[in-house]
Amino acid sequence: MIDPTASDLVVGVVGCGAMGQGIIQVALQGGLRVVAYDAREGGAAAGCEAVLGRLDRLVEKGTLGADAVAGMRAALTVAGDIADLAPAGVVIEAVFEDLEVKRALFAKLEAVVAPDAVLASNTSSLPIGSIARGAAHPGRIGGLHFFNPVPLMRLVEVIRGPATELAVVDALVTVGRRLGRTPVVVKDSPGFLVNLGGRAFTTEGLQLQHEGVATPAQVDAVMRDCGHFRMGPFQLMDLTGIDVNYPVSMIVFEQFLNDPRLRTTPQHRALFDAGRFGRKTGQGHFRYDDRGNMLDPPSADHESDAVAALGVQVATPEDAALHELLARAGLSARASDGATPVVAALYGEDAAGFCARTVTDPRRLVAIDTTGDTSKRVTLMTAPGADPRYRDSVAAAFARAGIAPTVIKDSPGFILQRVRAMIANLGCEMAQIGLATPADIDTAMKLGLNYPLGPLEIAEEMGVSHTYAIISAIHEATQDPRYRPSLWLRRRALLGLPVHAET
Repeated sequence: MIDPTASDLVVGVVGCGAMGQGIIQVALQGGLRVVAYDAREGGAAAGCEAVLGRLDRLVEKGTLGADAVAGMRAALTVAGDIADLAPAGVVIEAVFEDLEVKRALFAKLEAVVAPDAVLASNTSSLPIGSIARGAAHPGRIGGLHFFNPVPLMRLVEVIRGPATELAVVDALVTVGRRLGRTPVVVKDSPGFLVNLGGRAFTTEGLQLQHEGVATPAQVDAVMRDCGHFRMGPFQLMDLTGIDVNYPVSMIVFEQFLNDPRLRTTPQHRALFDAGRFGRKTGQGHFRYDDRGNMLDPPSADHESDAVAALGVQVATPEDAALHELLARAGLSARASDGATPVVAALYGEDAAGFCARTVTDPRRLVAIDTTGDTSKRVTLMTAPGADPRYRDSVAAAFARAGIAPTVIKDSPGFILQRVRAMIANLGCEMAQIGLATPADIDTAMKLGLNYPLGPLEIAEEMGVSHTYAIISAIHEATQDPRYRPSLWLRRRALLGLPVHAET
């Protein structure tokens, strides 16, 4: 086994496209010698020149010193033949996603490099076990999955295939750190960690749209303002491209044997089939100009001419968060008089279910989501048959207080509760199947997708028992196996254990 800490370690990079160039750059910036190879005529030389050009621009910006970049230039070798990779102790392939191409490449590499060299694939979708199948020494093959753009994305997933030796995993972790990345060790599984864990955010947004609960603009605004996500799910899909996220969603769904937790919607496919890929085509969930700016962005705020309510009947008087929110809106609690709006804080339950269970007048009920950050925005919903005058008067009171009201159709768990509970539940399921440690799951999702909290941290913030109660209530209301609680979450909620507890 090579010494991954050796000062003279050589890293080979095969494939000098965008990902390969990023890997070359971070390896050079990590102080390593690099040999770059590309099967395309002139591909390696062009890729290396692009990398050196970016490093020179960092010198111009004052980010790097000229002497440091001169040293990196000297440490970079362009390979004219695959045999030139012989000195490499670690070889990282970043060629296109074709299983047979990768298998053939690894066979060639095994014939060239030393017997103790480590071979790694940057694949984002192909199982490491499949790539290593037929290799002479499958134990030295693992995954080193970077994220684009590599120099800016700190995460790297270290994938342990069925045959990957522990020493190889440890070596790849060390190499990842030397490249300035934060490595997380992940079991060989469809989508690995980030591409699997990211399904909940986007597909639950799509499910809310599919059910007619809320518009894409409403979902995005709630997730940004109340959930502190940098982008809403629809913005994110338009940015990455429907031509990317729809196929990935289907691959992960199918490779997990059609698990309903990972299901997307007909609208997602319809956009893909229509070629409406988002910013790159000018239209996706929203419309864009040539610079990628949204055209006529729809509002998520509810507007009406209603007079703001002054008082409300509180149907969930034990809820402290609701009373605090009502006070900020200038709404006082009143006794029932049959004429004022009735408000309730619901958790995982829809307004119709609450009215039926508590014999509350559905015409006057306005359900309020008190979870998340309600300083800028609050979500309101009503049951079918509700009188809009009551809803509008409550919405006007919040607007008067500077809290933007988003009014949606009846939904178990509103918007924020549903999406966050689904993220947390999928994170718990990843822990349950041993995909990675609970801590690494959180780290990967924050670094790989810029989540404000990791999935298990979301459950922790919401309260483990509370999260379990919300997802269970949604499951009961919908009878959809998509919302079945993870056993990891259930057991820790029932026993009062921390969600990160592994034993």
